[in-house]
Amino acid sequence: MGVKNQKPQVFGEITVLENLWIAAFARTQDSHQALTVTQKVLSMLGLEAQSKVQASALSHGQQQWLDIGMVLCLAPRVVLLDEPAAGMTNEETRELSQLVRTLAKYTTVVVVEHDMEFVRTLEGHVTVLHQGKLFAEGDIDTLRSNDDVLDIYLGRSHHV
Repeated sequence: MGVKNQKPQVFGEITVLENLWIAAFARTQDSHQALTVTQKVLSMLGLEAQSKVQASALSHGQQQWLDIGMVLCLAPRVVLLDEPAAGMTNEETRELSQLVRTLAKYTTVVVVEHDMEFVRTLEGHVTVLHQGKLFAEGDIDTLRSNDDVLDIYLGRSHHV
């Protein structure tokens, strides 16, 4: 399982390439294979131009992408993304949606997110939890018209 937390967890004092290489090496235990994986992930995320940039110099959104890239270098069977769109621009969020949908074709992706517009773009099955229990599930359009879900999400008094 690979986990990407809400706040990017990158090594700020080293380059983008080095961050990815460390993650890839942790999985492959082979320097050459790690570099191959790193190059593929750099290309997939569109970070080739930033490969030599110190991670701390990246924008917040770019650090989010780098963090996701580090998770992908581990080739997990399950990817857990906790609030992955937090702090991203609208364009970055659109690109993230496309990435998540692409990843979901190859591995299990679980997204914890409060941005319902972003969730809608994922076009996936949605589960609503309330007080640690399953509350509702289905497609986003059905859940967005469910008054009980809206009570919780909007803080209306019935379920809060």
